[in-house]
Amino acid sequence: MGRVTSRTPSIRVEVGEDDLLRATSRPDTLAVEEPLEIRVGGTSVTVTMRTPGDDFDLAIGNLLTEGVLRRAEQVHQLMHCLDEDDSGAPTYNVVDVTLAPGVVPDLERSARSGYQTSACGVCGKTSIDAIAATSPYAVGEDPVALSPHVVAGLPDVLREHQKVFDRTGGLHAAGLFTPEGEPLVVREDVGRHNAVDKVVGWAARGDRLPLTGHVLVVSGRASFELVQKAVMAGVPALVAVSAPSSLAVGLATQAGLTLVGFARPPRLTVYAGAHRLGL
Repeated sequence: MGRVTSRTPSIRVEVGEDDLLRATSRPDTLAVEEPLEIRVGGTSVTVTMRTPGDDFDLAIGNLLTEGVLRRAEQVHQLMHCLDEDDSGAPTYNVVDVTLAPGVVPDLERSARSGYQTSACGVCGKTSIDAIAATSPYAVGEDPVALSPHVVAGLPDVLREHQKVFDRTGGLHAAGLFTPEGEPLVVREDVGRHNAVDKVVGWAARGDRLPLTGHVLVVSGRASFELVQKAVMAGVPALVAVSAPSSLAVGLATQAGLTLVGFARPPRLTVYAGAHRLGL
């Protein structure tokens, strides 16, 4: 739809010696951020601020990783609603999901989803136990073996595929990799959680769930929410460029997920599931 980036006026200022300024007016390229409302059978489930694109993947990925749905085949059809902005132009900011006959979504999960974010301040053990009880996949039983050398280099490969970030400097990314380091899909978004949902939705629509034997790589830090989404998708390993949170480590440990942070060649830090890296 051509709405991933936009151009806006800006003033670039260079500060020289003795605080002398040189100001240059120029257009700048920004990442677009717009709301996406996800509906199930006409009922609003959630609204997330996202970068437009791959909206169907985002919708399915969100419903699966938040536990509203259990399997991708529960979805019968997806469509953009014909919502309009003030000028009467379509926005494509609402996706309605039609479920297969007989499927009853857990809409209460969407109402409770606030406790799943890293900023919620609720009891950590309660949150971890809830995800462990909800996940349909036994991540801890995944026997995949990983090379520390390959894992350390995954963020660099992810960065090579961040085409919109190159133009804006304002997007996060998530990518799905094989154990050998081959990228299968990379998605960008203003939100890390949205980028992960887009990856999971891509896998779900291709009948690839659970993501046994794969590695999920994310730009930035590893929050509790991202570990939750990895566990819900059956991913055995999550690699982040930056640090994890304490709650993320707790969930990874209990779920049996390998959690790696600060992956920047030639180093990485393993916080959970070190056995998959031969440590």
